[in-house]
Amino acid sequence: MTPRCSFFFQAETGKGVLVGSVGLEIMTIGLCGDLKFGRTVHSLIKTMARCKNIRFVLISPEELRVPDYIVKDVLEANGIPYQETRSLEESMSELDILYMTRVQKERFFNEEDYIRLKNSYILTKEKMSLAKPDMAVLHPLPRVNEIALDVDDDPRAAYFEQVQNGVYVRMALIMTLLGLCDPKAPKEEN
Repeated sequence: MTPRCSFFFQAETGKGVLVGSVGLEIMTIGLCGDLKFGRTVHSLIKTMARCKNIRFVLISPEELRVPDYIVKDVLEANGIPYQETRSLEESMSELDILYMTRVQKERFFNEEDYIRLKNSYILTKEKMSLAKPDMAVLHPLPRVNEIALDVDDDPRAAYFEQVQNGVYVRMALIMTLLGLCDPKAPKEEN
């Protein structure tokens, strides 16, 4: 099996670490919501383009689809298979990871467009029942209403741990940049 960039999506669930060498031939990553303005989505696609055996399902309204330059310069240029769709429900059963994003009001020039699109995709407990039992749900947070509160109790909801791990990564980066040692590590490790 070709190695993947498993470090990027490590998400602890009730069943242990979700990804790594789990025997998947291709990891299918669903990106849902505002794929046009979402910087985290663009960064994620660019980062994952360095990995092998991945496939993207891009779920968004036409007005918020991934920009053409990301599709052409990243996905197509790297031979990464992808599918664009408008239906979250039809995609759920094939996803290994679902990365939800919010529709950002501040990105719209008129409020009517925002109001029309803001509730395009809301992940609910019912929609989660369509997913694989080990699919992870990630989100950059904060959320508005794109993930119903009852999804938080689902063991596949990994977004709070995702955020906590991000804090630790930023702390480590800051300490490294400042040349600081971990005060809790034994002297020989610093």
